[in-house]
Amino acid sequence: MHNLLGSFRVIAVAISMVAMGSGCAVVSNSPTTDQRQSLAPAGALRVGVYPGSPLSYLKDGASGEARGLIHDLGKVLAERLGVKFELVEMRTLAEVLAAVKSGRIDFAGTNVTPARAADMDFTPALLDIELGYLVALGSAITSVNQLNQPGTRVGVTQGSTSQTTLPGILKSATIVPAPTLKNASEMLSQRSIDAFATNKVLLFEMSDGLQGSRVLDGQWGVERWAFAIPKGREVGMGYLRQFAEDAVARGLVKRAGERAGLRGTVPSRAQ
Repeated sequence: MHNLLGSFRVIAVAISMVAMGSGCAVVSNSPTTDQRQSLAPAGALRVGVYPGSPLSYLKDGASGEARGLIHDLGKVLAERLGVKFELVEMRTLAEVLAAVKSGRIDFAGTNVTPARAADMDFTPALLDIELGYLVALGSAITSVNQLNQPGTRVGVTQGSTSQTTLPGILKSATIVPAPTLKNASEMLSQRSIDAFATNKVLLFEMSDGLQGSRVLDGQWGVERWAFAIPKGREVGMGYLRQFAEDAVARGLVKRAGERAGLRGTVPSRAQ
């Protein structure tokens, strides 16, 4: 009997190790009915994404394969909650944030700011992301110190935190809003802006599509990126915090980031 019990223990440990390495391991406790209802009140987890960012959603034009941190982790969270995964694609991050605020979507990811925290609730930060600048091929700008000059045009995404923060940093430059990341890339190519400012995750992704463009060394700040849900869902927040911690600890965030080609991030020091 002693040997048999010992064998069962060995098997149990082996199964546990396989589960941890598979990326499909579950958190230690299942959600309660109230937690499930709080996080997915429509009976499906409505996951808000916007295209062009490894943090959110990328889709391969040839294969149709989708990836991205929020896309992949939203699927895992829906599975753990035992509800359907419903992808809600929007044009921009600003549209996603408005949908979180209104409760039209249940789950998204973004950098944490006091203004956003007034409209939605956040988990502890999962990633720290440097903020930087992208310049086009042949640009004479080689340092972030060259940007704060009269006549220098620095693009930002319309409605982003970059748009509200950079005027206080680049007091002599002109801040130029771009409706989308695609528009920003076109503006750089056409030299209607001299640089584009956002987090380095997006800058590296944009640089891949702009031959000869460069992400400048240095940074003008750091974003703390976390999961976001609508206000008023405190019942489910404890489970979501545990999911966020588990996703970091078990390497789910790391693997989803590698699958999406995520660059410019480090595990958050706020963890």
